Amino acid sequence: MKLDIVVQVLIEIVIVIGLSRLVGLGFRRLNQPLVIGEIVAGVMLGPSLLGLLAPSVAAGLFPPETIPFLNVLSQIGLIFFMFLIGLELDPKYLKSQLDIAVLVSHVSILVPFSLGTVLALLLYPLVSSGTVSFTAFALFLGAAMSITAFPVLARILTENNLQSTRLGTLALTCAAVDDVTAWCLLALAIAVTRTNSMTGAIPTVLLSLLYIVFMVTVGRKFLKNFANYYDRSGRLNQFVLAVIYIGVVVSALITELIGIHLIFGAFLIGAVMPKHPGLTRELAQKTEDFVLTFLLPIFFAYSGLRTQIGLLNSPFLWLLCGLVVAVAIVGKYFGTYFAARFSGIDKRESAALGWLMNTRGLTELIVLNIGLSLNVISPLLFTMLVIMALVTTFMTSPLLEWVYPKRLIRQDVVQPLGDDIEPDYRILVPISNPSTQKGLIQLAVTIALGDPESPKAPMSAAIYPLSLIQLDEEYAFGSTPAEAERLIAEREQRMAELVASLEPPQVRSVIRPIIRVATDVAQEAVRVAENDRADLILLGWHRPAFSRNRLGGRVGQILSTARTDVAVFVDRQQSKLQKLLVPYVSNIHNDLGLEIALRILVNSQDSTLTILSVTQNHQANDLTYEFRTLMEQLPASVRDRIHTPQIESSNPIEAVVAASAAADLTIAGASREWGLERQTLGFYADQLAVQCYSSLLITRRYSQVTAHLSSVLSAVEETEREADQSEAVT
Repeated sequence: MKLDIVVQVLIEIVIVIGLSRLVGLGFRRLNQPLVIGEIVAGVMLGPSLLGLLAPSVAAGLFPPETIPFLNVLSQIGLIFFMFLIGLELDPKYLKSQLDIAVLVSHVSILVPFSLGTVLALLLYPLVSSGTVSFTAFALFLGAAMSITAFPVLARILTENNLQSTRLGTLALTCAAVDDVTAWCLLALAIAVTRTNSMTGAIPTVLLSLLYIVFMVTVGRKFLKNFANYYDRSGRLNQFVLAVIYIGVVVSALITELIGIHLIFGAFLIGAVMPKHPGLTRELAQKTEDFVLTFLLPIFFAYSGLRTQIGLLNSPFLWLLCGLVVAVAIVGKYFGTYFAARFSGIDKRESAALGWLMNTRGLTELIVLNIGLSLNVISPLLFTMLVIMALVTTFMTSPLLEWVYPKRLIRQDVVQPLGDDIEPDYRILVPISNPSTQKGLIQLAVTIALGDPESPKAPMSAAIYPLSLIQLDEEYAFGSTPAEAERLIAEREQRMAELVASLEPPQVRSVIRPIIRVATDVAQEAVRVAENDRADLILLGWHRPAFSRNRLGGRVGQILSTARTDVAVFVDRQQSKLQKLLVPYVSNIHNDLGLEIALRILVNSQDSTLTILSVTQNHQANDLTYEFRTLMEQLPASVRDRIHTPQIESSNPIEAVVAASAAADLTIAGASREWGLERQTLGFYADQLAVQCYSSLLITRRYSQVTAHLSSVLSAVEETEREADQSEAVT
């Protein structure tokens, strides 16, 4: 039965969007840009995979009569995507190291463009369509070799927290200059193609220049009215949004009538739009979700239907494809690298900049589709260049990590604190909301220094509140470096207010906030803990009432993957944490809990510690030899505040819960018996989290090697030293 064409197109859209999102998320798991997965999804739906494996299914899903409808939708998607690119192209990117950026970006265009032109001498008689002049062919191939995808590059910079570094600002400036220059080259190539000569393209070029001047002057002045309107109203209503969208489409139509391409008009109006923070943010947010999740996947599918990897049916053609990829990579990388080195940039940053500028992504795909639509490039060369776009974008992130690892990025981003004393004990505290998790920071202070009201321990500990800004979407305007910097500034302000609220004031000196952008919060927290050599990760538990004893989400991921000690805090809003209860069963997780309790006890004069031993059937439950030795070394004033009751109960959980009624903080360790496997703390910890009367700290030790008994002894020695000094003064 033949379906109605509208129904057929709607079915195609459902398949395209679903597969694009699924494959895209799969590539995100590989730390690759979402756009790579979406392009691959489009190729999978075309003759390269589906058409090869099930040609009848492919013909049924994508009959020829539906392709024009997909083309129209994809062109609308391109118009508004180019508008978003122009909107994100903030002129401030062109103010940083502009002289260096102009040199680097132009050399990074000139070298691959020249190599592409030389390569055109070989490819033109072999893979051109035969109906295009060599000049147009060479211009298109050179432009395809020279392009850099500004949106993908900006996303990579933000994900790697490079936006505040010299490399990040330089890469953004280079990419912005590269974009402007490359689009001009592409416009020239289109004009030459449509007139079939350089002289015939002169009127088109002149009209294009006049329109650009008009938009930069009259158009920019008119568009400022939208910024003024936003200042008055604080929002964009549907009427204003409709006027802006009409302007985008009209501008696209003008550039199409001039003789270049409709994408240039959309890009231009986005570029001259006033970069009012509120206006651009709301305009992008209202536009991008529909464009990026609905229209662009259709463009990828349309491109995939035109990509025929089967055309590369001989070793010679694959050799040509490899040559195309090699020329694109070598030209862009070495052009950027040597220009950067000439400008005085060191080798590591020059290499990183070279790989960043090799990012091509969706921007390359736009260029290729224009070339194929104009018959400048053949389907065979189109397929080769799609492979080149995928390879160059796919390799950017791993090669950037290779030449510029995240641990070195951290050194460049974070300013030295100027501390003379290296901290002996480091606590990393991931927090999602600085305004609501003050209790977590106060607990970290208590563990590190003792009673916050009268800290006695030396300031040799450090507490790192870690605030991570998560990026959820690939092209989201909120993930651009400018927006990320705004979010970081807001988070820094809230963190500063949190630190300023801590009492007494002297504890603030050990608080060292870390604010980062991340795509995977749990993974980034584990990485920061490892890079900063944290002795303990202190987490807040946001769901104390569990279901099926499962510990999932970020807390579970950190517990399962962190190669350091972890403690999970269930806050019952106790004002003081002086009465400590440690239900003790000999295992490494409880040992960590007892160490933390002893740290608090030694550093606080008013704290008391109850080490509760709950036995069943008269079984012995003694402290380990190390802890018995440590107890003997404690001053009498500390030992007097330790109580070690033993009770026998057939239900240890009920006994511990009952004892917790007289405590401020119960510290319980996970164990193999209770279970930490499969991201669960087991029945015991789950029940305590729900039933415990006091606040609860659940501890998980990474390994026996990570024991910190020496830090407890150091605190004891410092306490004794302070006591001796007090006696001497007296």
